[in-house]
Amino acid sequence: MSSVTALPKAASVDPQLTFSIDRHPHHERLRHITVRPDALRAFFAAVKDVELQNLEYVPFMRFMLAQALERTVGAAFAPALRKLAQDRSTGGFTLGVLNVTDDHRDFVRFGTAVGYLLGPANHDAMSGTYYARFLVKDTDHSDSYLRQAYRLFTLHTDGTFVDEPTEWLLMMKFAEENAVGGESRFMHIDDWSERDDFLNDPLATRPFLYKAPGSKNVNAQIERPVFFQSEYGLSMSFIDQFVQPRSSAEAVYLHNLSASMEAASATREVPLPVGDLVVLNNYFWLHGRAPFQKHPALHRELMRQRGVFAK
Repeated sequence: MSSVTALPKAASVDPQLTFSIDRHPHHERLRHITVRPDALRAFFAAVKDVELQNLEYVPFMRFMLAQALERTVGAAFAPALRKLAQDRSTGGFTLGVLNVTDDHRDFVRFGTAVGYLLGPANHDAMSGTYYARFLVKDTDHSDSYLRQAYRLFTLHTDGTFVDEPTEWLLMMKFAEENAVGGESRFMHIDDWSERDDFLNDPLATRPFLYKAPGSKNVNAQIERPVFFQSEYGLSMSFIDQFVQPRSSAEAVYLHNLSASMEAASATREVPLPVGDLVVLNNYFWLHGRAPFQKHPALHRELMRQRGVFAK
């Protein structure tokens, strides 16, 4: 019989000024959220006995963590996160643990709580659960750019090759050593000066075929357009590695679109310290990664979650 962890009541924290929201120093659209250290410590104390396997096997426990974080930071916290992630003028934020802990189990708990304040995470077929942890290091033999340190990881959205919506994306940095370069690269599609040139092309709303490589553990083939309308307005779905053009015209369109985004002045590099996470609205933000400088002892570990907003 499986056991369910009962969460103790979190320590009382003054509900006034438990968190602040400021403009991000590296991107004018993003916001940076700072949670007071005593509120973070109260959260980690309340959830310290929640095992990661319990979170992986029992989906409602992830919402219990979200409730524990909301209790310690205050009732205004969850609505503030959702507003930032759904508001087209921002659509993203960073947030960290402020060196309150360096335990990777706490990082999973914290990232899970933040994600589930937004809404439920999708199943990640690559890992077999609701989140994926992956390493970037000097050598790699994978079948995608995700782990290849010395290549430009071009701008893309997540969830292109799965048949469920992917509205939000969360990435958290667990560790980093001997890393020069490798900055996150972000672009909001409303800042892309050449966007409408591609939007007005007849191919813009024609479905393209997507297939995932073997490492993704997804066998389905998905058709979806590059541009579409969602409840958040004009939206995009694109990744150069997995889209399968069926004609030279489609290939030229996709090549030129990707090249335009990579060259756009709106594509910006944003550092992410260890213990920090970034949340982006996956419908109107694209993300990628700058190449690292070569180092034989390069080591970076990230966690990824992606999901939908609670309705």
